[in-house]
Amino acid sequence: MKTRPWWLLSCALPLALSACSSGGDAKRGAELYAKECAACHSLTANTDAPLHCGLMGRKAGSVAGFPYSEAMRSSGLVWDEKTLDEFLTAPFVFLPGTIMGFPGFSEAAERADVIAYLKQASTDPSQCAK
Repeated sequence: MKTRPWWLLSCALPLALSACSSGGDAKRGAELYAKECAACHSLTANTDAPLHCGLMGRKAGSVAGFPYSEAMRSSGLVWDEKTLDEFLTAPFVFLPGTIMGFPGFSEAAERADVIAYLKQASTDPSQCAK
């Protein structure tokens, strides 16, 4: 049996892991959202934090009636999978001056799951009526 060079495996493994983790598990994301996000956020109403319905594709700091930090209002961010993943990794590092009181999700799979849930919820009329 022919052995493969070690470097081939070191290149292939990260690609395989990223392919497996992309997309996320919306059901697990709903559980994480309830545990980690819902104390401040709601899908349908501004509470201690801005609502999340319609989050995907929305300009950061633009929900009417919510008093955002200057950092968020002037960030120029538009929420999509990439910006959410970067922000949810470490909000205070990614956007200095944010007032979001959450340190972030250190696990990429958890971020992917929460993002999958937010994408699904935002397009589900039973959760986010237009």
